[in-house]
Amino acid sequence: MKFGYGLITCQRHPHDARSDHQLYREALDLAAEAEKLGFDSVWTSEHHFQDDAYMPSVIPMSAAIAARTERVEIGVGVALAPLYDPVRLAEDAATVDLLSGGRFILGLGLGWLDWEFEAFGQVRRQRAARTEEAIATLRQAWGSGLLQPQGVSVTPKPHQPGGPSIWIGATAEPAIRRAARIADGFMASEPVAEDFATQVSWVRDEQRRHGRSGLALSGYWPVFTSIDGDAWERVRSHVHYMAWKYEDSESNRGRIGPLPLPPASDATTEALLRATTICGTPDEVIDQIRILEEIAGPDDLTFVGRFYYPGMDRIEMRAAARLFAEQVIPAFG
Repeated sequence: MKFGYGLITCQRHPHDARSDHQLYREALDLAAEAEKLGFDSVWTSEHHFQDDAYMPSVIPMSAAIAARTERVEIGVGVALAPLYDPVRLAEDAATVDLLSGGRFILGLGLGWLDWEFEAFGQVRRQRAARTEEAIATLRQAWGSGLLQPQGVSVTPKPHQPGGPSIWIGATAEPAIRRAARIADGFMASEPVAEDFATQVSWVRDEQRRHGRSGLALSGYWPVFTSIDGDAWERVRSHVHYMAWKYEDSESNRGRIGPLPLPPASDATTEALLRATTICGTPDEVIDQIRILEEIAGPDDLTFVGRFYYPGMDRIEMRAAARLFAEQVIPAFG
């Protein structure tokens, strides 16, 4: 089992007076710190035109992380494939893979915000087809032959033979089955254990149907560890803010000015957030992750903890990740 640190987004919280420059410099410090703590990977995430400056450019950030680290894998969770020119993405990803010495994992997703597609001049209903086309182009570009129909050779080639691993992040059944058919890995997004089990069953069923094996299983979950036993009370407002910002994305197109704060969460929302957040003492967190490990079964699971909380006291945020690294990760060694 492997453990990742993420998802670094460089979002600006309304109560955080730091500049974007400072947030991005901190992101690199956090990546280097995660490597020193023993995490196996560091993950970024992408959105565009958000009022809180959610990271839009994960490829340059991945290159910067590669320059600051030596061992840790560098994952994108995820780049929105339909919004990219596939040939340029192939060149950029190959460059990151070279800079990192073969430590790059390219996670791709379909995207879901209508106005992000509109801003890039793309059509949302074509997102699945564009994603499949992008993956086919990436594999061809990273191979030894010419890229067709362009008739050009994409150079330089990645450090990894055949190119970086391509993982697909998905929640809906068709997209998860697509990952099982054409990707090297599947990345789940904060499912409760029962939903994760269903998603894994779809992956395995689709692999059997197409004679495939060896797909990497992964997922990311909000995580917070505390010795004092008050982990949920300490993280609840930050998990709420993070989840609300995704919902708020539907309506923040073109929003400028002061950043808003979320409304108070109701009992239903709080229960859902609590169910999808892995928190507690180190022993309690270990027990919760064991359940996910059992669902993954013989397949190795990459557990990506969402340790990055916009607005949380930075000392407290880093202390929780350090406690996880020191007392949770060794239990799975």
